Amino acid sequence: MPPIPAARFPRRLVVLHWLTVLLLAAVYATMELRGLFPRGSASREAIKTAHYFLGLSVFALTWVRLGLRLAGRPPPITPRPPAWQSFLSAAVALALYGLLLAMPVIGYLLLNAEGHAPSIAGLQLPLLVAENHALAERLEGWHEGIAAAGYWLVGLHALAALYHHHVRHDDALLRMSLRR
Repeated sequence: MPPIPAARFPRRLVVLHWLTVLLLAAVYATMELRGLFPRGSASREAIKTAHYFLGLSVFALTWVRLGLRLAGRPPPITPRPPAWQSFLSAAVALALYGLLLAMPVIGYLLLNAEGHAPSIAGLQLPLLVAENHALAERLEGWHEGIAAAGYWLVGLHALAALYHHHVRHDDALLRMSLRR
């Protein structure tokens, strides 16, 4: 008897998930790579602008993902994991969504507090807070701290998916597979 096909997330959610992964990797890469260029150089400014644009893209895409995710129930994992794993999975998912939404907001407010109103593709974005160097320092600390936590969260999420696939032998990873 052939195995029962895994229940999967809707294709649009799967595509949005993997697009978010790519965008998030690009967000992190732009900040890691900016140090290769001298301060004030055109290359460094281009990387910073790309970082802002990518961060705002992640922010917008996350709202679309949340809307679609809340419109339906996630497919069940077969065999069903223990309750503690389901709880941790939900907690990490919530933390990841929080990261995807909070980081762009904090970054945007940080720029504003530094006295900058970023522009994307020639469109000048509004200032939401006045220039305030003490606030900028605080926001920068939060932005960097949450970014560091993001590495751990994404790593934990990926390790959990691999654990489910290779150790538990359930269909948790297959639910988010691009292959049908």
